[in-house]
Amino acid sequence: MSKNGANISLTSYDDIFSTEESRQTEQIQQIPIADLHPFKDHPFKVLDDEAMQRTVESVAQFGVLAPLIVRPREEGGYEIISGHRRQHAAELAGLKTLPVIVRNMDDDQAVIQMVDSNLQRESILPSERAFAYKMKLEAIKKQGARSDLTSGQIVQKSKLSIEKVAEDAGEGYKTVQRFIRLTNLIPELLELVDQKKISFNPAVELSYLTVSEQRDFFEAMQDTQNAPSLSQAQRIKKLSQAGKCSYEAIFDIMGEEKKAEMDRVTIKNDVLKKYFPKSYTPRQMEETILKLLEQWQKKRQRGQER
Repeated sequence: MSKNGANISLTSYDDIFSTEESRQTEQIQQIPIADLHPFKDHPFKVLDDEAMQRTVESVAQFGVLAPLIVRPREEGGYEIISGHRRQHAAELAGLKTLPVIVRNMDDDQAVIQMVDSNLQRESILPSERAFAYKMKLEAIKKQGARSDLTSGQIVQKSKLSIEKVAEDAGEGYKTVQRFIRLTNLIPELLELVDQKKISFNPAVELSYLTVSEQRDFFEAMQDTQNAPSLSQAQRIKKLSQAGKCSYEAIFDIMGEEKKAEMDRVTIKNDVLKKYFPKSYTPRQMEETILKLLEQWQKKRQRGQER
């Protein structure tokens, strides 16, 4: 993939999921876009953002060079395993057919390949990662419970399914577990996590609240206009465990003025930059602001002495 995010690569991560023998026998087919359908419960969002616009421009100029991976559907057509963004970009670019490789896979194999191929993207939302890890974990567990797979297809009994998911993702298994916890959040709170209005660690703590408690928290957060700190989220979780988690109790905690907010004044760089030359570094801006404040203080003191 090119640095600007356009999808013009001739090779694909999908290649690692097929053997050399199967790659030699597989053929790229041109399939009508109308016959391609999204993966059921696909956890990765296809957004019409700037990156998508760049992909659309690339597809319009070069076409789709990396074929999609699909599998046949019982009801007709094909289910996309890998290539949802390419399919959407091609549709926006006005293409009628797409190059695809058709593979016969069962549900568990399809889930694992779908997750692994999408996790290679540079930017992944917490909600996408959470549901992807959960789907793959469930698929691996099902594979391990089956007797019709070869030993190479089954995760070794000495290795937990969660460890396999973590190993493939390059994460610690506890991190994977914490991401999966996010799938217990109500959609409104999970959206705030994606928007970075709730940090990851507090979000994990809030995932232990009941649905009604989470709705109370969401309302209290809106009413106080405050994001939860880790300490606040942990205290709210303890209230839930004690059966004392009401809207009023949550509001009292969320309405507290955080010490960090009392001790700190923050001015964003974007606000400051319009008052300084473009060449100024943050350190130079800080030094200049302090000098100006010193001059203002001296002038103010001289005025009081008069």
